[in-house]
Amino acid sequence: MSSLPVIAAVDGSDDSLRALDWALDAARRRRAPLRVVHVRQYAAWARPDVLAAGLPDPEDDPVLDRARTRLRERGEGTGAEYVGTEGAPGAVLPGLGAEAQLLVLGSRGRGGFASLLLGSNGLAAARDAECPVVVVPRPGREVHGEAPEEPGPRVVVGLHVDSPDEAALAFAFAEAALRDARLQVIAAYPWPAQTWAAAPDVLVSPVIDQVAVESETRSLAEGFLAPHRERHPRVRAGVHVVPGDAAGHLVAASKDADLVVVGRHRRRLLAPVRMMGSVAQAVLLHAASPVAVVPPAPPEE
Repeated sequence: MSSLPVIAAVDGSDDSLRALDWALDAARRRRAPLRVVHVRQYAAWARPDVLAAGLPDPEDDPVLDRARTRLRERGEGTGAEYVGTEGAPGAVLPGLGAEAQLLVLGSRGRGGFASLLLGSNGLAAARDAECPVVVVPRPGREVHGEAPEEPGPRVVVGLHVDSPDEAALAFAFAEAALRDARLQVIAAYPWPAQTWAAAPDVLVSPVIDQVAVESETRSLAEGFLAPHRERHPRVRAGVHVVPGDAAGHLVAASKDADLVVVGRHRRRLLAPVRMMGSVAQAVLLHAASPVAVVPPAPPEE
């Protein structure tokens, strides 16, 4: 197991305490240290280029005190590390990923609008952190999905066969192994096929065999999963090939799931900034289960 910690970002909100519970469980499964971090927001009038005289004292922080109480109630005595810092959380939180194997936070913090489904800090961390980021939603979020085929722990991962994300697949298999859970792989293909204009007033539908497209998608998916199955022979991974919107299928599959795993877009030549992708963002906004956003693996030399 990695010696890097699992980091839980807390701000005193109920959402962050639920994230702390999730992070504690993840650290125990990984036999990893747990680090609890509170980023104190700069005052609105403060100049960001003026540094404070020193870091906040974690022993004199009511937010961290509440986290300590929560962990004691969960049977975690003095094993966790508590860190207080100052700055803009949207900038500080992503940077924590450089020294973590996992960063966990709630879907919304104390600030922002009550109607928001995902706070700006969670969005920034999921987009920019160097490690996987897990966002824990508020309980009771409803999704329109069918009941799972069988009970028991379940991890869901999305697979785009045109550009498979090996980092997301590896994380999903490892997480399923840690949880002794089955893995549900959602491989969506675009359907119905787009029409094209033969003339200004004539639309032509391409002649495409949907059965063939589905068969080819399944074959490609099974091929991409083969090396991961070899590394995790005890993980039962089932491929679900479905037509239409990938985000919608992943959100539906999040019902009663332990975790949904999505990949983050790799930087491109014409888009060098970090991008999360529309599917990952939609799943973060609407999934009923915790969502792990996994950064792409570093490109090979």
